[in-house]
Amino acid sequence: MRISPILLEVFKNRFSSIAEEMGVTLTHTAFSPNIKERRDLSCAVFDEAGDMIAQAAHIPVHLGSMPLSVKSTMEAMGQDGGFCPGDMVMLNDPFKGGTHLPDITIVAPVFAQGADRPAFFVANRAHHADVGGMAAGSMPLSTSIFQEGLIIPPVRVVREGETDRELMRLILNNVRTPQEREGDFAAQFMANVTGVRRMAECIGKYGLDACAAYARALMDYSERITRRAVGDIPDGEYSHEDFMDGDGMGAEDIPIRLVLTVSGDSARLDFSGSGDQVQGSINAVRSITLSAVLYVFRALAGRDIPANAGCMRPLTVVTRPGSILDAQFPAAVAGGNVETSQRTVDVILGALSKAMPDRMPASSQGTMNNLTIGGQADNKPFAYYETLAGGMGATPAGPGESAVHSHMTNTLNTPVEALEYAYPIRVREYSIRRDTGGAGRFRGGDGMVRDIELLADGDVTVLSERRKRGAPGAAGGGPGRPGRNVLVGPDGPEDLPGKFHRRVAKGGRIRIETPGGGGFGDPEDA
Repeated sequence: MRISPILLEVFKNRFSSIAEEMGVTLTHTAFSPNIKERRDLSCAVFDEAGDMIAQAAHIPVHLGSMPLSVKSTMEAMGQDGGFCPGDMVMLNDPFKGGTHLPDITIVAPVFAQGADRPAFFVANRAHHADVGGMAAGSMPLSTSIFQEGLIIPPVRVVREGETDRELMRLILNNVRTPQEREGDFAAQFMANVTGVRRMAECIGKYGLDACAAYARALMDYSERITRRAVGDIPDGEYSHEDFMDGDGMGAEDIPIRLVLTVSGDSARLDFSGSGDQVQGSINAVRSITLSAVLYVFRALAGRDIPANAGCMRPLTVVTRPGSILDAQFPAAVAGGNVETSQRTVDVILGALSKAMPDRMPASSQGTMNNLTIGGQADNKPFAYYETLAGGMGATPAGPGESAVHSHMTNTLNTPVEALEYAYPIRVREYSIRRDTGGAGRFRGGDGMVRDIELLADGDVTVLSERRKRGAPGAAGGGPGRPGRNVLVGPDGPEDLPGKFHRRVAKGGRIRIETPGGGGFGDPEDA
């Protein structure tokens, strides 16, 4: 089939708009503030082989991992009689394409009229505020995945349009906030219904052969753009390393190392020199490492490039099984998705800055500042989860933004009104943390302050990074100021480490001061 450049643009926007509409459906119908306000979700469209065709502009850390979830689903259903129209499959297992247990993915097949096998798939992933485990919010200081929550392999949760109520009862009986979870699951189901309907309309209008052909053409198009971007990098070998503060269980200064080799229009990223997987929960599965690589090179292209499987074709990613970037079962992984992914991006950008110092930004805050609070209020359970923004690194073109989410998170800051309406908490301060960005010709962005008072007894868990050393600057710029975690109780303020779990009495406050971004260029040139 001859590919029309005009229709290629039409299909590019058609597929991405389907994923975007799925996201709108999910955010508008979800129950939890984490999904409906913070938009901690992703939606995407896949071809018959499970390769991603288009993802909405949602969460970068899901870019490289959702296709693995779809392929795990296809493998499991192939062993279980195959898909039927109206089916949906649920999973969250990080070792089967997931990221961490709170991220639950739901996959649905799309059938052409009269076909006996799926022509496409749609899927969405949403972060649930609690999926069980040893701590409210399911982001604990764990040493095994079994402590982090309910592990869901690929299981058929909707059969030919009918929800499996027995399976849902089992899942909801293992979480702290079953009503909220049930509402969020219903929103995920409807997002997939929207995606299936829109894909069926697309097939009906253009025909299955055309839809499949243009899906392949879009992947080829993304590959060409990515190869062009890689080709702009000078050939050579570039190394960089950075360190995780610690795992919360005693291990400190855990290295993330990269050797980047560029040859023509292809690149090899070798992370095998990174540290071994650790006891604490900052281990990342390989799919997270793939997501970080895909995110950086998609951004490097500097164009409106479709996020699909073609972006990865010029890139070879090497990880070492058993390392912190390729953790093996049953490693604790709750923090790898949110914390180690950010440091992996810093390391990739650091290697690229040695090849193209005039194009690469300084490091951003390098953490998601994960905060969970859970307990009972008025005899009802609650579980609050949020990631907190910080300073972006300055760039060759200007200063970094302040108090925004950067890199592997693309969520919003939850409004104070939404938090205080949904949970027994009071936000005492919500402000920009002034003068925390690194000095330079262009200053790094400032972090932020979130000071929360508990209006009921609760368990507080924080997983954060960049508390020991600030985000590095670039081209002579200074580092951003490290973050700070403070518990304010009856005996006054107490500085706490980057990763901690505490029981906090009613009236106690948790104050999170997030890191600033690194500066760019010599401060004398400012």
